[in-house]
Amino acid sequence: MKTLFERITILFENGEVKRDAYLLVEDERISYIGEERPDGTFDRTICGEGKLLCPGFYNGHTHVPMTLFRGYAENLPLSRWLHEKIFPAEDKLYPEAVHAAAMLSAAEMIKCGTVSFSDMYFFCDEIVDATVQSGLKANISRSTVAFTPNIKAEDDSRFLESVELFKKYHNTANGRIKIDMSIHAEYSTMPASCRYISDFAVQHGLGIQIHLSETRSEHEECISRYGVTPTEFFEQNGVFRAPVIAAHCVHLTDNDMQILAKNGATAVHNPASNLKLGSGVMRLSELAKAGVNITLGTDGAASNNTIDIMKEAYLAAILQKGTTGRTDEFNSSFFVTMLTANGAKMQGRADAGHIKEGYRADLVMLDMDMLHTLPIYDPCDSFLYCTNSSNVAMTMVDGKILYENGEFKTLDIEKIKADFKNITKTYFQN
Repeated sequence: MKTLFERITILFENGEVKRDAYLLVEDERISYIGEERPDGTFDRTICGEGKLLCPGFYNGHTHVPMTLFRGYAENLPLSRWLHEKIFPAEDKLYPEAVHAAAMLSAAEMIKCGTVSFSDMYFFCDEIVDATVQSGLKANISRSTVAFTPNIKAEDDSRFLESVELFKKYHNTANGRIKIDMSIHAEYSTMPASCRYISDFAVQHGLGIQIHLSETRSEHEECISRYGVTPTEFFEQNGVFRAPVIAAHCVHLTDNDMQILAKNGATAVHNPASNLKLGSGVMRLSELAKAGVNITLGTDGAASNNTIDIMKEAYLAAILQKGTTGRTDEFNSSFFVTMLTANGAKMQGRADAGHIKEGYRADLVMLDMDMLHTLPIYDPCDSFLYCTNSSNVAMTMVDGKILYENGEFKTLDIEKIKADFKNITKTYFQN
């Protein structure tokens, strides 16, 4: 399959812009980028007039089944939100409900230009199936908790589920599905479980997804418990030997940031969720200065309440300006990179996240000829501050179009909505 984008404006992952360009996709990869129309015949030619072609977007931290709880637990701080509402609701989960929610989430992400996401949850077989059906990419992890001090790997059912998940699905669907390990958080684990989970990750070259210093109380209670911060706790117990995807990172110390940087960890900025739950704001400027790879995440729809990653890029940009007073510290390209290339790096996808010849054709085409985007002086600035998910005209993963001009190509959206509505009608009555 050969698809040619002609006379289109390209926004690269580093914020650079090429106008009136040609880009050719052959099968799953980008084969040509240039100012001259390539020779040959093509299965599809797409006119780029008024359009902006971007690398696909990465959602670095989410829980896709939590669309079931969108709007269910509002106006509460994180601890009460979890213990009074979310944990009891999650106790009612069953495979069909998770699958219906994951399908709805996949459609929402595709419509918002997401090409890949990192997920931490349970009933992961259902999440894998929904992801494969949709055509998206994902790094999926089975959330693990442990409250027994001397727990052993062979007695940890959640860890054993993670191992089985790895054996069944890692690098399946032509590499679109990757399996990470997961440690839910410092407050929900034990040193022993940290060690055998990280041992397995190191042995098999896997990443580890964690929640890290999301709230001030989480951070301070760890210091009271162990005499170290959550980041230092994880370092002491070997977790940073593997590539770590650390969600939130709101209350890090300077030393915590150095630990993340020296170990090549990724910090995932979840501005909407952290604001809505009153958790605070990541120290983005300091993390960037420390050299940490930083990406964007939505968290789950229960705390956001959408999984629109474009919204997070805009919010991250204006939050940084508002909290520091330094409006010129980062230009728009910094946030484009967070949204694209840094996400691919986080997920260990060496041939993705960039618009380059030979790379995977994970692309998002935006319609820039809309009321809220005109005029366009700088396409990169307009992308960050003017566009939203309504601008998404096409989402492509591995050269396959998943969504175009309001039409889902891989999903029966009416069936997905009907199945989801049927689940939610009776979910809290069970």
